[in-house]
Amino acid sequence: MKKSLLKLSWVLYFIIQMTFTAKAQDEMNEKIIEDTSWKKNYRSFATKENDLVHTKLVANFDYAQSQLNGEVWLQLRPHFYATAQLILDAKGMEIHQVSIVKNETKKALNYKYDEKIISIDLDKTYTANETYTVYIKYTAKPNEYKAKGSEAITDAKGLYFINPLGKEKNKPTQIWTQGETEGTSVWMPIIDKPNQKCTQEFYLNVPSKYVSLSNGLMVKQVHNKNGTRLDVWKMDLPHSPYLFFIGIGDYAVVKQEAVTTSNKKKIELSYYIEKEYERVATKIYGKTPQMIALFEKILGVPFPWAKYAQISGRDYVSGAMENTTATIHSDAVQQDARELVDENIWESTIAHELFHQWFGDLVTAESWSNLTVNESFADYSQTIWLENSMGKDAGDYENYKGMSGYLSSPTDAEKNLVRFYYNDREDMFDLVSYQKGGRILHMLRHFVGDEAFYKSLNKYLTDNKFSNGSAIKLKLAFESVTGKDLNWFFNQWYFGNGHPYVRITQQYDANKKQVLVKLAQTQLQNKIFELPVGIDIYINGQRNHYEVWAKNKVDSFYFPAATEPDNVNVDNDKILLWEKNDSKPLKQFIYQYYHARNFLDRNEALNEASQNLKSAEAKQLIQDAMKDPFYVIRAKAINSLNPMSINEATEKIIYTAAQKDRSYIVREEAINIIGALNKEKYRNEFINWTKDSSYTIAGAALEALDAIDSVTAYQIAKAASKAPIKKRLNTVVTKLLTKYGDESEFDFIANKFESLNSQSEEKFQMTQSFAALLMKTKDAEKFKRGIDIIVAFRESIPAQYRTQTDPYFNLKVLGEILKAKKQNGENELVKIVSAAMPMLIK
Repeated sequence: MKKSLLKLSWVLYFIIQMTFTAKAQDEMNEKIIEDTSWKKNYRSFATKENDLVHTKLVANFDYAQSQLNGEVWLQLRPHFYATAQLILDAKGMEIHQVSIVKNETKKALNYKYDEKIISIDLDKTYTANETYTVYIKYTAKPNEYKAKGSEAITDAKGLYFINPLGKEKNKPTQIWTQGETEGTSVWMPIIDKPNQKCTQEFYLNVPSKYVSLSNGLMVKQVHNKNGTRLDVWKMDLPHSPYLFFIGIGDYAVVKQEAVTTSNKKKIELSYYIEKEYERVATKIYGKTPQMIALFEKILGVPFPWAKYAQISGRDYVSGAMENTTATIHSDAVQQDARELVDENIWESTIAHELFHQWFGDLVTAESWSNLTVNESFADYSQTIWLENSMGKDAGDYENYKGMSGYLSSPTDAEKNLVRFYYNDREDMFDLVSYQKGGRILHMLRHFVGDEAFYKSLNKYLTDNKFSNGSAIKLKLAFESVTGKDLNWFFNQWYFGNGHPYVRITQQYDANKKQVLVKLAQTQLQNKIFELPVGIDIYINGQRNHYEVWAKNKVDSFYFPAATEPDNVNVDNDKILLWEKNDSKPLKQFIYQYYHARNFLDRNEALNEASQNLKSAEAKQLIQDAMKDPFYVIRAKAINSLNPMSINEATEKIIYTAAQKDRSYIVREEAINIIGALNKEKYRNEFINWTKDSSYTIAGAALEALDAIDSVTAYQIAKAASKAPIKKRLNTVVTKLLTKYGDESEFDFIANKFESLNSQSEEKFQMTQSFAALLMKTKDAEKFKRGIDIIVAFRESIPAQYRTQTDPYFNLKVLGEILKAKKQNGENELVKIVSAAMPMLIK
């Protein structure tokens, strides 16, 4: 599962910082008394009274009612103890028949059903060496079932009918499922627990005009006379019920092939994509074969399944989900050719979900408490992929982003990585299970070394394949391979919480010719971390490396130094998950930029230089950083400059970057800077750049042009609005049409705003422009449509974020529109917007 909502969380954090009164927010939000009773409930893995062996499903889909009419045959056996009872998860269904099946004959069984659980009395007591088959005929009604989602998964009704009657314009009709954590039991009775595994066969009756996708291989197709087709999917290898998947829709299917590195077995790769994007399918998903080859190589475990398909889902409730052999992605994966000119923003997500086919699908966390052995690995796979495909800087940057994400949420420091106490299993999908866990794996890899790290992963996967894993099993695999006692590491990072806060100081003693380096742990909790720390001491251009252990509240380390060090670089490989305050002088940071060469070393030095712009050496560092080999450093160096204080030489460097840099991110930052200069000499260049194949560059250039020639900028914006546009170009065009245009621009802007995914940063950025347009709009019909679109956006935000976002929508957006309409005396429009706002605000 890839959490696109972490990005949404960032956007929400941004918008709630915008101006609205704290008093109004306090009035809107009821006082919540936290329920802490869950802290006493130990969350063990699910007791296994019966084991699933095989699942057979026959499904018919009622598009008119958004229901599934199903028949399921569950083959089971008692886990160990003899039993005469079977408990199944089945949420919000209508149960028509429950029977035992013997020799193809069904015999009715007694059962009790409470809308969540079916308790079935079997026909006899079965022992562990006996299997039995239960048949259930039922109707699944997912739209009538209400379930809470999570930070990663915004809804949990399991089975989703998207535009089932085809009434929504520009939206395809689709069906897709979302099983994690216990969504599968909304559309089929099952033991919906991660420590269950079984094989399966699905018989799906689908409209002939659509294609279907499920786990395993399609083994049969039969065309029916009623305009439907029977697709039979068979999964011969066992996996967990939350990984069961069904997808149906009008997709193009683009195929590739991968070959396993060990036995040269061919793996079918299929990309189910809306037909509009068929031509760019391989540009989006086309690195999947290389990813498989890399992951097989480092893990020493062949891709475990017969095929691998990827599909997109409209209105999908998360970022992506690693259903076995059939990953589903949010429709954000579908990027057009101009978007892909910049980059494939979904590449790391594709790697993330693919890695889950080993960590999560082949070996599955035995309980949600141990989610780390699924999600931390998938998160870290993004670093592994990028360092291998784009270089060490790219991998280090991905790792840094993950660490920064975790550190941005202080409350998460209170949570253990492995948590046996939590309020709801959905709460496990957070910055700790993903980002912190990924960084912990990075530290473990560095501590044991690459060879031991990957050999340990091989052992963990091999020992637990087609079964369940846990942090304890992971520890045992590492200890078996390395011969090291790793209790200290796992107790500290897996079964403990928090991270160290470290103050670093140094003192040179010329008489003793040594330098003292002190590491003081300053975290508030009464806990001291045990940290292996690498330290580089640079003296007269010579690097001397030392390995030390910090185990106390204050550790003092003395190192020989013939002269005062040029730089003392603590945590020289930038591995440790900590927050630090390093008091070394600016001159050491400057030396670090030119000699340490690690991305984070250079990034730290650039940060320090950016805060010391009165220093000539710092200014030179920034100028040199604009030519750094890594685009992030180049872009950050340009962004750190004040446009009003740059000299002619620096301006020339920035202009060259705007013209020629390999990275669109660097070019965008450079255009922003030269645009802020408001110089007429760049006018023609800005006009040329508005035709750039990159939406980002075209948008940046158009905004820069507006500052010096608003008439031409508006004309270009009008022309651009007649073609499909996205990203920054769309944002700027909308802004200019709103700024200089009139009501005639309404349909374009409203349609564009409405079509954007509610989880996208682009939609949030466009909200203020759309609100400004509504302030100008006088046509009541158009105005009401616009207000309805904003309200729909407000209501689409997941419930867990609404207390933060509702004040923004109600005060900053609708409130400002209401204020404008009252001032203009437009009473009819005042009524329309008032009806969309809570009574308290009005």
